Amino acid sequence: MATPESGHQLGTVSDSITVALAGPPNVGKSTIFNALTGLRQRVGNWPGKTVERKEGVVEFGGRTIHLVDLPGTYALTAHSVEEEIAREFLLGERPRVIIAVVNAAALERGLYLVSELLLLGIPVVVALNMTDVAEAIGVDIEPDVLQAAMSVPVVPVCGTGRLGLDRLLQRVVEVADGCVQSAPRLPQVRPDHRQVYDQIIQLIRKHLRAEYPAEWVTMKLFEADPRVTELLQQQLPPETVESIRAILQRHDDAFWAVVSGRYEWVGRMVRAAVKRPRTRVIGWTERADEWLTHPVWGMLALGLILGAVFLLTAWVGKPLQELLDESLVTRTASALRAAFGDSVPWWGQLLVEGVIPGVGTVASFLPIMLIFFTALAVLEDAGYMARAAFVMDRFMHVLGLHGRSFLPLMLGFGCNVPAVLGARVLEAGRAQLLTILLAPFVPCTARLAVITVLAPIFFGFWAPLVAFGLVAIALVCLAIAGWLLNRFMPGQRSVLIMELPLYHKPDLSTVARAVYDQVLAFLRKAATVIVVMSVVVWYASTYPGGDLGTSYLARLGHALAPAAKLIGFDSRLAVAVMSSVIAKENAISTLAILLGGDQRTFADGIRAIYSPASGLSFLVVMTLFVPCLPTMVTMWKETGSINWVLLSAAIMVTMSFAAGLSAFHLANIFFR
Repeated sequence: MATPESGHQLGTVSDSITVALAGPPNVGKSTIFNALTGLRQRVGNWPGKTVERKEGVVEFGGRTIHLVDLPGTYALTAHSVEEEIAREFLLGERPRVIIAVVNAAALERGLYLVSELLLLGIPVVVALNMTDVAEAIGVDIEPDVLQAAMSVPVVPVCGTGRLGLDRLLQRVVEVADGCVQSAPRLPQVRPDHRQVYDQIIQLIRKHLRAEYPAEWVTMKLFEADPRVTELLQQQLPPETVESIRAILQRHDDAFWAVVSGRYEWVGRMVRAAVKRPRTRVIGWTERADEWLTHPVWGMLALGLILGAVFLLTAWVGKPLQELLDESLVTRTASALRAAFGDSVPWWGQLLVEGVIPGVGTVASFLPIMLIFFTALAVLEDAGYMARAAFVMDRFMHVLGLHGRSFLPLMLGFGCNVPAVLGARVLEAGRAQLLTILLAPFVPCTARLAVITVLAPIFFGFWAPLVAFGLVAIALVCLAIAGWLLNRFMPGQRSVLIMELPLYHKPDLSTVARAVYDQVLAFLRKAATVIVVMSVVVWYASTYPGGDLGTSYLARLGHALAPAAKLIGFDSRLAVAVMSSVIAKENAISTLAILLGGDQRTFADGIRAIYSPASGLSFLVVMTLFVPCLPTMVTMWKETGSINWVLLSAAIMVTMSFAAGLSAFHLANIFFR
């Protein structure tokens, strides 16, 4: 990380500098941001948006640089939330300098964004990143030539190796202080539209506020940008707006005049500064993609990679989760009970049976979350996640999603909480919301644990087949729910348009920071609410008589008994399902308490009281019923509305009841 001693003292100016970090996705922007700011960064959300906002502080050369990491975007249009946020910040906040990060191995895509940034009238410094990757595929870029061609400072950097970052900051400070004067060569519209361009600039220049450069606004009018059109209607006289509209109607190909001009500008820069090998070099990225993006072998590779992640979670994460649960909940609760002795006050019961289980539930998720998020971050930073999304895209379209939704849903087999949080890899909007709503349909390890315990009791030898069928039912219901929500949910349907980045070595600090941010966000957003809700459910399961069998929760079970009878339940099974809202494993402990006895008499009691049809119905309902409390709280925090959580719960309750009803009556036919 840069320090005051690492750069030159540039004068005696002591004011702070606001710098925006901009660039397309997959150019190493986050790596550079983390390398510059280290632990001195703050993560939140942009005002009114669910897109993550990162800000950090860098001390360099006696100056304080406030660095704002803008969402990755290819352009500054209004076609996505990320593009809208980036341009609103740049136009509204007017940072002193923009650091434009471009990928040396895919220079054209990065320079297209630079061609727009230059029109904003804000000084730009280009950070030429991933030069090592470019060299590996035989691409040689001359930074000095590129700088001369654009008349904009260009600094080669390597985010993963922390190379060139001091030089980058030095140039930023020099540009901010006016020590480096530049007159960037701006992209132009196509020659046949130059006269129209000049005409519109003259019409709007004297009416626009200072933060809206006339050149940029005119380009956006050529592109028919709806936000800019609305802006002009607010700032320009009506007769001027009419004149501009009439001019543009006579030139309906103005959009292509802008795009052609930008690509011509990008082409000139690339031709001047880039040397490519005469014979095409086939890199290991292309060789790997022959298999990893293949319709058949790509699916097989995806299955093997995910299988390895799940095995790692099962071998490492699950034992650690159980260890944490044992040490944080069981042992702590036992120690407190021993400390209280025979007389436990009500607040002691609240602490032992409500607060500690609530906190323990949150903490016990950490091993699974750490493993899953670390695996995801490594795969993402290495460039594989884009391939997984590409391979799964066609199948996911059936659910109204695209391929990037597949991996968050797969996380649900470990735990629904990281599955919901995993939806952050998607752009905020319809696809992200739909993924969050569907994630609870995936049977987590807790539900699978209930199946593992009860299926052998009810079905003996056939238990594995029943367990497989229950998972299949859950996935079928997920597909049905996705199809229905896709038909009726408002908003634009998702389309997968993404770049397949070159494979490269993951940056460990970027991976660590991504995992840290995800875990910290979960603890901050969910922990307090989970504890409060756990206390509420504890109260309902304890009072008024201090016994679960006579509690408010039990009364709720008795009230549900008439409806439960339709699916083969009695009040005890209904209470067990309701208690699973805190944690799915509670269904087993609740049944054990209500039926009494040790493990052997528990199994015998279940067989004596309930038929296989009732058992199958119970397992089906448990598999499809609303997720646990931590999952619902996380859904609430991620969607920002309790209404979406209630909609998801209503869908799952309806489907679980319908599936349980069908299972009960069909099983009665076969088990007679």
